[in-house]
Amino acid sequence: MKLVTVIGNRPQFVKAAAVSRVLREHHEELLVNTGQHYDDELSTIFVTELGIPRPEKELRLGNGSNTAQTARMLAQLEPILVESRPDAVLVYGDTNSTLAGALAAAQAGIPIAHVEAGMRSFDRRMPEELNRVLTDHMSQLLLCSSQTAVDNLGREQAIGERVLVGDVMVDVAYMFQPRAAADDVPLREAAVEPGEYVLVTAHRAGNVDDPVRLKALVDLLLALPLPVVLPLHPRTGARLDAAGLLDTLQAAPHIRLTPPLGYLAFTALLMRARAMLTDSGGVQKEAYLAGVPCITLRDTTEWVETVTNGWNVLVDLDKDAAIAALERIMPAERPELYGDGHAAARVVAALDLVAAAAVPAP
Repeated sequence: MKLVTVIGNRPQFVKAAAVSRVLREHHEELLVNTGQHYDDELSTIFVTELGIPRPEKELRLGNGSNTAQTARMLAQLEPILVESRPDAVLVYGDTNSTLAGALAAAQAGIPIAHVEAGMRSFDRRMPEELNRVLTDHMSQLLLCSSQTAVDNLGREQAIGERVLVGDVMVDVAYMFQPRAAADDVPLREAAVEPGEYVLVTAHRAGNVDDPVRLKALVDLLLALPLPVVLPLHPRTGARLDAAGLLDTLQAAPHIRLTPPLGYLAFTALLMRARAMLTDSGGVQKEAYLAGVPCITLRDTTEWVETVTNGWNVLVDLDKDAAIAALERIMPAERPELYGDGHAAARVVAALDLVAAAAVPAP
């Protein structure tokens, strides 16, 4: 079976680290990086750190609005699919790259397999929610991280085959957390001590594109009572600079701004943090897998299990709620919500069944 896999941002590189190595033992894969978020330097970090194959196609389409970016991706993905003639297209998550890969495949009549299908925040204001819903309803194979996701797709009467495979991020965590736990360099570079700082990420359009909410985000960070390590997403850095707020953060003695980090450096900081503050869906889950309390800078989440189990709390941009959340007592248990670390093998097994079904009987 020949597959085209479309990725474009940090979480998708990380997920491909789990899946591509197993996939290529069974099938032929062409890996396409749209370049949606990060530059080639960070792409190289993921290749060298996590051992994923270097993408055979690099499109470098990281600028513009959601609509313009998706349109450019479609225009460049179409000839790749025509030339490579894959049996299926594999997409991950909920980005513009996900939607573009799925839509290009659907328009070409190529089956789609969606990893992390069925996740819902039920907030259609988020581009990510639109991307994941549309992708799910175009896909023939819906590869779900949790029973919640399976149930969501059932209620929506999605026509694709639903398969509970677990979360490939668990696979990645099991593979790389020991290496990250042994690496003290990121903490030394940030001048922080284990358990005495918070790690922060923020990049959602709803938080950084609105000047009022961006100012509220900065006020929240300035009010935190612990040292803050903030790997600065390029989008966020540009918005802060344009709003005249970047200097404010740089001048704050308790805030350490860093460039975007590779997976291992980020995980090293995450595993030793007092708490994770984020507006990222994927990072909420990474915090859960690392056993670190999460404070989500949104009022909805697609990873609802992390909230119901007490490891995650939604505060939006309420600084008082965020500070209170830092003091909360954490649960004694952390259930296995997203699988046992063998999701990639189950993804490939599901693809094997699709391939077998596509081969005519002799």
